Amino acid sequence: MTTLIRTLLAAVSIAIMGSLAFMPAHAGDPRIDAAQKAGTVGERIDGYLGIVDQSVDDATRRRVNEINAQRRALYAKLSKDSGVPVEQVARLTGEKQVANAAPGEFVMGDNGRWTQK
Repeated sequence: MTTLIRTLLAAVSIAIMGSLAFMPAHAGDPRIDAAQKAGTVGERIDGYLGIVDQSVDDATRRRVNEINAQRRALYAKLSKDSGVPVEQVARLTGEKQVANAAPGEFVMGDNGRWTQK
């Protein structure tokens, strides 16, 4: 990886972590926090929330969709500001969200399967 790409990715990573403080997804949304603890919602490696248990209630499903739309918009802004492809911005965030998931929560890795931390 060239030095320029590494520098850009580091800058995007810092920007993402600063922006995540404003993202109403992980800590701070009681419905999502409860769903993650219950194992019905989890973090995906691609930077978005996912439904682990398809029997999740409609209100939680709607909230997951709302949060993912907010994340998508944030990733697009960070991508535009940094010149890094949106997929890479989302992936960097996903890697951090998966790594920071609490023990017992579900995460989805590259294999597309849910695993419990």
